[in-house]
Amino acid sequence: MMEFTHFNSQGRAKMVDVSEKKETKRTAVARSEIKVAPLVLEKIEKQEIGKGDVFAVAQIAGVMAAKNTAQIIPMCHPLPLTGIDITFRPQRFDTYAVVIIEATVKTTGKTGVEMEALTAASVAALTIYDMCKAVDKEMEIGQTYVMRKTGGKSGDYERQSDK
Repeated sequence: MMEFTHFNSQGRAKMVDVSEKKETKRTAVARSEIKVAPLVLEKIEKQEIGKGDVFAVAQIAGVMAAKNTAQIIPMCHPLPLTGIDITFRPQRFDTYAVVIIEATVKTTGKTGVEMEALTAASVAALTIYDMCKAVDKEMEIGQTYVMRKTGGKSGDYERQSDK
């Protein structure tokens, strides 16, 4: 079993010391989704939501969230991010629609960017909810998870399934 490094000798949380780790190129891709009414997706795509261009605002919110992750997740290290990209993939079904959000975050550093990618995807979904709640209060933010990561001591990871 892996030993946890986020606790000090008193059993209290601490920020892990990464000063001895080597810098490597690191990437993380996280996914989130928001389920909306078909009418909401139609209004988003036609830019008929009163608050503005939903995907443009959610994109900026996600980028800002990734850049500020260490300010809201207590034990995250502040990282010099070298790239952030967020994409939106709408899908239509019979009675509902889903917007799949993927956030890709990159750095060259001593610790990974999974939390930054997760934060970006989550905040993008929350922003879509905020901008569309006047039209549909029954939207649901769904699964949020790391799809893959590269770099670092533990090596590469790719999610095998949507559990």
